[in-house]
Amino acid sequence: MPEASGDAPVGAAPVALSGPERSLLQALRELETPSIDEESLGRKVELPADQVRGSLQRLRSKHLALLEEEHRTTVRLTPKGESAVAKGLPERRFLAALERRGGTLSPDEAAEAGLDEEERSAAIGVLRRRGWLAEGVPFRLKPGASTPEGPLPEETVLRQVGLGETDVDPAIVDALERRGLVRREHRSTKRWSASEEGRRLPLVSEGEELLGSLTPELLRTGDWRGRSFRPYDVRAAVPYATGARPNAYVAWLEEFEEILVGLGFEQAEGPLLETEFWNNDVLFMPQDHPARSIHDALSVEGTEGQPPAADLLARVAAVHEGRALPGATSALGPGWPGPYDVRVAERPVLRSQTTAVSARYLAARPTPPFRMFSIDRNFRREALDARHHIEFHQCEGIIGEEGLDLRHLVGVFTTLADAIGLHELKIRPSYFPFTEPSVEGYVRHPRLGWMEVFPGGILRPEVLGPLGVDVPVLAWGIGVMRLAMVALGRNDIRDLFQDDLGVLTGGTP
Repeated sequence: MPEASGDAPVGAAPVALSGPERSLLQALRELETPSIDEESLGRKVELPADQVRGSLQRLRSKHLALLEEEHRTTVRLTPKGESAVAKGLPERRFLAALERRGGTLSPDEAAEAGLDEEERSAAIGVLRRRGWLAEGVPFRLKPGASTPEGPLPEETVLRQVGLGETDVDPAIVDALERRGLVRREHRSTKRWSASEEGRRLPLVSEGEELLGSLTPELLRTGDWRGRSFRPYDVRAAVPYATGARPNAYVAWLEEFEEILVGLGFEQAEGPLLETEFWNNDVLFMPQDHPARSIHDALSVEGTEGQPPAADLLARVAAVHEGRALPGATSALGPGWPGPYDVRVAERPVLRSQTTAVSARYLAARPTPPFRMFSIDRNFRREALDARHHIEFHQCEGIIGEEGLDLRHLVGVFTTLADAIGLHELKIRPSYFPFTEPSVEGYVRHPRLGWMEVFPGGILRPEVLGPLGVDVPVLAWGIGVMRLAMVALGRNDIRDLFQDDLGVLTGGTP
């Protein structure tokens, strides 16, 4: 919280304030509480919110008002949680059904007990993890286990949240949030008060006008006599003049690159104009299959694509058709229905993913170990909104060496999130045609909520085999534009393409 500056000069003329500034300062002086939030203050003086916000900032710059920000997190019941409070948690209702049935419950009887499929699944999982429910069907308690007496810890916390209590067990809240029974709401409140100087300062009478400067006209006419001048405040902020400065988004991308270089990664590049072969085929995306629509690439007319090396084309065709690679005795997998079409492979497209850079890199350097990344633009047929753009940056990356598994990939995502100051990260299973297993990582945006930014997985054998790679390879395509939105405080991905630095930084250029 900023402190007010020293005493006003003795005998100085009153500081000139606009009408809204005067009204707000007077209201702050008359407060019966130590401070007040902007919304309540606006109602008190009957001024629009934008005018209140701007006038308060000007009062603060004149050392007449103090700002204190309060950050608060509250826990609320979701509709699903309210239902659980009213009807009981699924595990409690499941135990009650077991008791009514003499300790044994068939799947049909569980359904008749009023538990839908989702609730039955949740109840069975909870009870088995706690060692109360035996494996297999019909459902029954484990020998020696008895139904718990009194409320379950989750029931207690749900009731506390419903009553608005704040002293609740955070670990249980985390578990209930994962089950969709509660949600955390983060709010920030600005509270204002008059500074000591603001309380002592004599207010200019309404309608009185102070002179801001001594002009030739005032000297010529003598009208300056008997008038009061606005005092010169040497503490007031002056316009900040600067020369050329980097685009904030480009500078952020360069910082992200430095983080990856510091972790031992080599940077690579690839062409924006690609062929279907490098954009899709070499990644084992079928040539005629709904999975191809995951990356809705933009085709290019009036040019022809260059085919890859004949031996690589033959190996990729073999895995697509479910045949063994040249020199191998068995196929890597069943492949895709229908013959592989070389004409499709040669079609030119605008690159829809930087994974094409990884494919080219592995084809040229299949010998491990390797760590590579590429931050570059891609193009897709997207509907423009706050999170999507037809042109976007992606951070591609791969790590290849013996002994890697999915835990290492989650570790990479966690390390990168921590390095840029994002400590809320969620990971869940996902699907991509060229990785198995696959995951998605989400970070929280203050306004847009959870956004998917860390997709990745382990490249499939059908991708690595034709490229001559024989070690596990972790691969990802990070949504760096969405990460930049969080880091730069932007609420729309289209802002990152602005030439106006004032829009991009949220201030004036």
